[in-house]
Amino acid sequence: MENKDPHILLIYTGGTIGMIKDSNTGALKSFDFNNLLKHIPELKLLTCIIETISFENPIDSSNMSPKYWVQLVDVIESNYEKFDGFVVLHGSDTMSYTASALSFMLENLAKPVILTGSQLPIGDLRTDAKENLITSIQMASLQTRNKPVIREVGLYFEYKLYRGNRTTKINAEHFEAFESLNYPHLAESGVHIKVNREALFHPNTRKKLVVHKIMNTNIALIKLFPGISKTVLESILNNPNLEGVVLETYGAGNASTEDWFIQLIKESIKRGLQIINVTQCSGGSVNMGQYETSSQLKNSGVISGKDITTEAAITKLMYLLGEKIATKTFKTVFETSLRGEMT
Repeated sequence: MENKDPHILLIYTGGTIGMIKDSNTGALKSFDFNNLLKHIPELKLLTCIIETISFENPIDSSNMSPKYWVQLVDVIESNYEKFDGFVVLHGSDTMSYTASALSFMLENLAKPVILTGSQLPIGDLRTDAKENLITSIQMASLQTRNKPVIREVGLYFEYKLYRGNRTTKINAEHFEAFESLNYPHLAESGVHIKVNREALFHPNTRKKLVVHKIMNTNIALIKLFPGISKTVLESILNNPNLEGVVLETYGAGNASTEDWFIQLIKESIKRGLQIINVTQCSGGSVNMGQYETSSQLKNSGVISGKDITTEAAITKLMYLLGEKIATKTFKTVFETSLRGEMT
C-alpha cells in the first residue's frame, strides 16, 4: 500500500492565535491565513499537505455560538472525503465548549478534528502559537497503515492532546491553559510524540459520518450557592421557554434539602424540564444517593451528569434536546456516554 502524505485542512475561526501586532500602532489585527508559511516557515518541514480556510469574519471566541458551530461542521462535512484531518484555530476562552459541541454534532467521526489556539499572538516573540499549531497539525497527521490514529475531537494545548469534551479552561494567563481532570490525555509531545493508545476513542468506522445541526439553546446553567433565593430560582425554572437545566451542585452532587427547593425541582421535572446534576468541583463525579443531601434529587428524577464537565453537559443537553429525544428515554440517553464524555 502506497503511503501518501496526509491532507490537513486548517480552519481559522478567530482568536489570539491568528492575530499579529501592527508594527506601527502595536494593536492586534487578524492576519491573512494564506500567508501562514511566511510567518511559520517550519510548516514546510511537515510531511503533510496543508490547505487553509478562514471564517469570512473571524470572531472573538467570546462571541462563539451554535450558529458558528454549524458553520464549522458544514466545513468539515463538505471536506470530509477530501481531507485526512482537520485543525480548528479558535480562541481559548470558549474552546472547551466548541470541542464538546463538535463531538456531539459529528456522529461516527473517524478522522481527527483538533482544536488549538494560543495565549499569545503568532507574531509575538514568546508566542505559544507556533508550537501549538505545528504539533496540532502533526497530531492530525498521525497515521497507521494509512488510517488516522486520532479519530475524535481533540484539543491540543501546551504539549498535550486532550479529548475535547473532557477539557476545561483553568487558567487565563499560563501557557498550560487547559486541563482534563477526569480523563487521561490522549497524547503528549516531547522529543517524540507519545500516544496513549488505551485512552483513544474507537468510533464505529463501519458507519458513515452523521452531522447534527440543530442545537436547542432553551437551557439554563444554575450554580448553587449558600443563600440562593427561592424567588430567583422560581423565575428561572418557571420560564415557559425553558426545556433543560444544568444544575451545578456541591461536591458529589449535593444540594439543599429545604422543602421549597426540593418541591420546585420536583414540579419542574413533572412539567417536563430536564435537569442535569453536575458538580461545581473541577474534578470528580456526581454520585447521587451517596449522601442524604442528594437522595431527594435522585428520587425526584434529576439526571446524573456523573463526571461530565459543565461545558460538555451544556452542549450535550443542547444536542439531545435538538434531537427531540422522548422524555421517557431522555434520562437513560443522557446518562450514557455517547462520545467518551463521561466514564
